[in-house]
Amino acid sequence: MTQAESSPVTDLIDRNAIDSDGKKIGTVSDVYLDNQSGQPEWLAVTTGMFGSKVSFVPIAGAELVDDDVMVGYPTSQVKDAPRCDADGELSPEDEDALYAHYGTQDLSGTSGVQTTVDGDQGYDTSGPETDDAMTRSEEQIDVSTQTRQAGTARLRKWIETENVQMTVPIRREKARMVTEPVTDANRDAAMSGGDLTDEEHEVTLSEEVVDVSKKVVPKERVRLEKEVDTEEVAVDEQVRKERIQMDEGNDDR
Repeated sequence: MTQAESSPVTDLIDRNAIDSDGKKIGTVSDVYLDNQSGQPEWLAVTTGMFGSKVSFVPIAGAELVDDDVMVGYPTSQVKDAPRCDADGELSPEDEDALYAHYGTQDLSGTSGVQTTVDGDQGYDTSGPETDDAMTRSEEQIDVSTQTRQAGTARLRKWIETENVQMTVPIRREKARMVTEPVTDANRDAAMSGGDLTDEEHEVTLSEEVVDVSKKVVPKERVRLEKEVDTEEVAVDEQVRKERIQMDEGNDDR
């Protein structure tokens, strides 16, 4: 590679892969290393709708253009490359088919078995053509939270029947006989009757009875409210750190 050699190969992942005309081919999903040399050799590029296909293209001749990875092959050739399983390793047969498709050859002299590069595998750029510095990296914990459904709550109303007892006063008419003397004030009424006769006088008596009726009246309003409780959750995770030491050798003269 040219410019891309100065960056970790994992930095190429998730970049757009473009051809020499600047046309997008797909997205770089993985970088495959040679098992013996450890050098990057193949780019796995997802193509097709929703990235449903993976095409392999040689990393040789690729370069970074802005934020994209420009490969040295046209889009049609990349998309027509032999299909290989992107399962973390390319077989020698897969590599032979890819070399034949791109018209290149395996210059490493190895068996051609490849291994994917992920975030756990480092790539050291130290060598005779680089400076005398090494980069030390370490993992850091990135803790975030996400909201998920923990349950549901709802209001449910049902009918409950109970007995209600109360005392209600009622009135009732009763007949009683009242005797009063004849006076000048009532003499005319007393003398209006005939002589001695048999006579009946009927009086209607009334009474109150209990009449029970029911009606529905609103009593109270009930609603659901949510409140947030905050609690502390301990996170226990292991992180890895690279260590650098100097090994100084002595020349026997």
